[in-house]
Amino acid sequence: MESLASLTYNSRVKTLEGDRYLHKFSIRVFGCQMNSYDGDRLRTAMLHQKWEEVPDGEADVVILVTCSIREKAEQKVASEIGRYDAVYKKRKSPAVVLVGCMAQRIGREMAKKFSCVSLVSGPRHLGLVPQAVTEISAERPPRFFMDDDPRALLDLDVVPTARTNPFKAYVTITYGCDRFCSYCIVPYVRGRLQSRAAADILKETRTLIDGGVKEITLLGQNVDAYGKDLNNGYGFASLLRDVANQPGLTRLRFATSHPKDFDEDILEVMRERADICRAINLPVQAGSDRILREMNRGYTSGQYLALVDRIREALPDVSLTTDLIVGFPGETEEDFRASYELLKEVKFDIVHTAAYSPREGTRAAMMEGQIDNRVKATRLNEINALQAQIARSANEGYVGAEFEILADGPAPRGEGKIQGRTMTDKVVIIPGSEEDFGRLIPVRIVRASHWSLEGERI
Repeated sequence: MESLASLTYNSRVKTLEGDRYLHKFSIRVFGCQMNSYDGDRLRTAMLHQKWEEVPDGEADVVILVTCSIREKAEQKVASEIGRYDAVYKKRKSPAVVLVGCMAQRIGREMAKKFSCVSLVSGPRHLGLVPQAVTEISAERPPRFFMDDDPRALLDLDVVPTARTNPFKAYVTITYGCDRFCSYCIVPYVRGRLQSRAAADILKETRTLIDGGVKEITLLGQNVDAYGKDLNNGYGFASLLRDVANQPGLTRLRFATSHPKDFDEDILEVMRERADICRAINLPVQAGSDRILREMNRGYTSGQYLALVDRIREALPDVSLTTDLIVGFPGETEEDFRASYELLKEVKFDIVHTAAYSPREGTRAAMMEGQIDNRVKATRLNEINALQAQIARSANEGYVGAEFEILADGPAPRGEGKIQGRTMTDKVVIIPGSEEDFGRLIPVRIVRASHWSLEGERI
């Protein structure tokens, strides 16, 4: 394939004012960190092709990197496409490029419904997108790069140097998933597990570090499964050690883990390396063994709790976060209480909660006993209230403690405030300015809420 640096753009679109060259783009990312990584790579590729990034209201082409994990995520994107389509019908601009999981699942439907959708690509064919964007034309039908073969990978071989944060970077290490949890759409839209070559990952991380990145997060739907499809004896623990060994890297994180694949050698590497952050996202999804079986999670609540004990014994200062679904088909009040009690017992730092959302094509969507939305909402509110209490109590225990944070951006609220994260992934807000971004700053915690800490410089 021709190098990105040599690619040119030479296609035209018809507008009410006449012909003009496509040259301005905007990119919007919805959903997970892997989508953020894909968005940064697409942005980098477009800039290499001499396109100009502008606000979406000024763009000739808008690239939407989409999510399908829940129905609301798709509805949000569909609403945005409708907004672009109304403008497109008046002036034949902007053209919409739909990529990612939603594109793979219902991209053809979106192209039929909205005339602005000019290019659709599944997540495993992003390598075809940058050049194809240059060929978009109002006179041509939309093009489709769909993942009919879930192992056919035409990835975008670009290091994401044009990122929204110059000091932190994501690196995807696996594509897809082989677990087939009964509620999850991922294997159907992202395909089966496929691990990237370790040499490619190490080359990419080296490039990022040389470019000034201080913190890297290794990403995968299930990072613990890295290498298990290659059968060469080189697994996630080996990769974790090799990335951490690269000179110049200040912090290394990873997400997300699966309790069934979290091996003891991962803990060994984390104990060895002080630069691997003491933060693990370990989705439990339910506290009821019956529901866990229906979800096809591959473990019991007892096995999960035993793993939590081993992790905390090996890493006493670890921060544990989890994902939890309420209202799964057939969930009784007793099942829900089992989840509630598990949260009380483990006392996670953060719990990402969601009401079950049926995904067409998954086994759970066809199960009997679908739960009423009002019941889901009630259970979700109860779980969230419990977790808010747990998180606030845990965070109040940090008041007076001293940490070093990596300042990474402005705080969401408050003039003259910036935020950073501890090695245990706690958000800390301190006074500061953009001159502090990218610096390691020693702080003392002075106040706590359920979602963040406030600190002062030492």
